[in-house]
Amino acid sequence: MFANYLIGLREGLEASLIVCILIAYLVRTDRRDKLLPVWAGITAAVVLSMAFGALLQYGSAQLSFEAQEALGGTLSIAAVCLVTWMVFWMRRTARHLRSELHGKLDEAIALGTVALVTTAFLAVGREGLETALFIWSAVQATGDGVRPLIGAALGLLTAALLGWLFYRGALRINLAKFFTWTGALLIVVAAGVLAYGVHDLQEAGWLPGLHNLAFDISGTVPKDSWYGTLLKGILNFQPDPTVLQVVVWVAYLVPTLYFFLRRPAARPAGPVAGAEAGAGTGTGPGTGPGTGTDHRRQS
Repeated sequence: MFANYLIGLREGLEASLIVCILIAYLVRTDRRDKLLPVWAGITAAVVLSMAFGALLQYGSAQLSFEAQEALGGTLSIAAVCLVTWMVFWMRRTARHLRSELHGKLDEAIALGTVALVTTAFLAVGREGLETALFIWSAVQATGDGVRPLIGAALGLLTAALLGWLFYRGALRINLAKFFTWTGALLIVVAAGVLAYGVHDLQEAGWLPGLHNLAFDISGTVPKDSWYGTLLKGILNFQPDPTVLQVVVWVAYLVPTLYFFLRRPAARPAGPVAGAEAGAGTGTGPGTGPGTGTDHRRQS
C-alpha cells in the first residue's frame, strides 16, 4: 500500500505542479478568459487516464492465463522504463519546467482555443497515462486489487492537496530534495515491479528459468504473514524469486540508483548561465524546484 501511495504522491504532485504553473500564469498575466479551455484539457486528460487504467484492469481479465501473464510482464517492463525516464527527466529539467510551460502556453494562446486545450491535455495527460500504467503494474505485482488502489488514491489526493497549498502560498518545501528522495524510492519500487514482470514472462513461457529459484525463504517470511505482506506492499518483495529475477533486480537497481543519486559535475559560471538565471525571474520567481511554484496570489 505504501509503494502505491508513493507512486500516487510522486506522479500526482508532478501533475499538480504543472496545473499550478498553467493556472497561475494565466491569472498573473490577466488572461482568466483562457482558464476554461485549460481546465477542459486537464479534465479530458484525467478522464483518459482513468479510462486507460480501467481498460488495463478489465480488458486483461478476459484473456487466457498465458496471455494475461505475457501482457502483465510486458506492460510492467514498459512501466518501469517510463518511470525511470520520468524521474531522470524531472531531475534534469525541473528548473526550466516553468519557463517551458509558459512558452508553450503563449504559443497555444496565439493559435487559438483548440491549441490551448491540446496543450493542457498533453501536459497533464502524459503524467496521467504514466501513472495509470505504473499503478496497474504495481497492483498486479502485489496481487491485491484493493489496498494498492486505496494507497494510490490517497497518494493522488495528497498530491492534489499539496498542489492547492502551493498555489495558495500556504506551503513551501524543497522540491529538489523531495523529487530526489521520492525518485530514489520510486526506483526501488520499480525494481520490484521489473522483477515481477520478468516472473510474469517466465510464467507465460517467454523467458526460461521459472523453476530455477535463487532462494526460498517462504518458511521464514510467509507470503500471508503481516510482515510478508508489508514487504510485498512496500518493496514488492518475493520470498522465492527465480535466479533471473534476482539478476534483473540487481542489474537495474544498482546502476540506476548510482546514476540518479550521484552529484552532477559542476558547470563553470559563464554568461549563458547568468542569462538563464536572469531569465527565470521574468514572470515570477523562477528559481527552480527548490522553491516550487509561485506562491504569491494575484487577485
